[in-house]
Amino acid sequence: MKLTILGGGGFRVPLVYRALLADHDPGRVTRVTLHDLDARRLDAIGRVLAEQAGGVPDAPVVDATTDLDEALRDADFVFSAIRVHGLEGRVIDERVALAEGVLGQETVGAGGVAYGLRTLPVALHIAERIAAVAPQAWVINFTNPAGMVTEAMSRRLGDRVIGICDSPAGLGKRVARALGADPRTVRLDYAGLNHLGWLRRVEIDGVDRLPGLLADDTALLSLEEGRLFGADWIRTLGAIPNEYLHYYYFGREGVAAAGGAAQTRGAFLLDQQSRFYASVAGCDTGALSAWRATLLERETTYMAENREAAGAGDRHEGDLESGGYEQIALALMRAIALDQRATLILNVRNRGALAGLDDDAVVEVPCTVGAGGARATAVGPLADHAAALVASVKAVDRAVIEAAATGSRQAALRAFAVHPLVDSVAVARRLLDEYRNRLPQLGYLSQEP
Repeated sequence: MKLTILGGGGFRVPLVYRALLADHDPGRVTRVTLHDLDARRLDAIGRVLAEQAGGVPDAPVVDATTDLDEALRDADFVFSAIRVHGLEGRVIDERVALAEGVLGQETVGAGGVAYGLRTLPVALHIAERIAAVAPQAWVINFTNPAGMVTEAMSRRLGDRVIGICDSPAGLGKRVARALGADPRTVRLDYAGLNHLGWLRRVEIDGVDRLPGLLADDTALLSLEEGRLFGADWIRTLGAIPNEYLHYYYFGREGVAAAGGAAQTRGAFLLDQQSRFYASVAGCDTGALSAWRATLLERETTYMAENREAAGAGDRHEGDLESGGYEQIALALMRAIALDQRATLILNVRNRGALAGLDDDAVVEVPCTVGAGGARATAVGPLADHAAALVASVKAVDRAVIEAAATGSRQAALRAFAVHPLVDSVAVARRLLDEYRNRLPQLGYLSQEP
């Protein structure tokens, strides 16, 4: 099978290749094509992958190209992990928002809206090229904001585009660890949108173990979510929230922490990855060790501002291990290619699975996967407070999709203004104007009043 990775010069690509190297099952990926607009980054990641493949006799063959159609041709699976305007764009997302006193995180708040506005036109173009050049391909989307991008692409590709995220799986692993259970034996009732979901039931041998976990302070506080949100707040919710809900439940603290940090998360990653790519350029050896060191630093500092604001301490050693989104992607590809029935938490079209949202809304819920793709499993309705937040954020997603498809400035303004973390239409107008001034990719938005 051929796997095409869009954003093939991205820092996390070696995680995917490492998972492929460990896969020796029939029907495995035998060819990987990396696509990126930056030839220098492609070369650097190619060097890392070459070292990874050393001593592996059946390692997938790797090639690289900057031509999109060439990369897509004959692909069985397309993994989309693009970042329009790179980390430089993320830094702008963060700083413009923080200057207005609102959150600029890349998938949440004003930053997420800005990221979506410049990403969706490119994602829609990619969807068109896939439909034209590789209509047989299954598309696995990890491009953020993942739910929004998946929904936009599904309007052209239908059910052949599936969004993935490692946050729900990571939460499930942590909960299983706290309960002393094998994650493979745990059934999770999880529902919401990407980066906006709640774990509501943890079934082991037919018994829901979540109430016992919520009543046990020691076990609950062993979870990163327990330390982030506090045991009392999680018990008040009666469910364990996705870590990204910290930006909603502790919004003021999040803005204060980000504003008081020496540099934003995007600026940290930009500095870190610039050093990595520069160090690898032209080197025949050492690329893999440089990548590993950079990855460890990246994972150790993940959501550091939120953990500091909550007094949550350092990340658990187990959370620094591999087995995140690359394992989900591999399991998804294997289930489809080999028709191996699997249950995974994915981003797919709703089709009645979650009450309160229409059939075409992309939701993040457990899905049954096989040769026909992924189908959302029906889940119980969300609690009122959660359903209201999901409906509000989904309205933002839809406004961004409308803006990207039509060039409507009004739709873009609405996306900023109705977001729960932007509390002023005047602020929304200033955000949109400043983002348009600083991000050339937003020039497609019209000047209509």
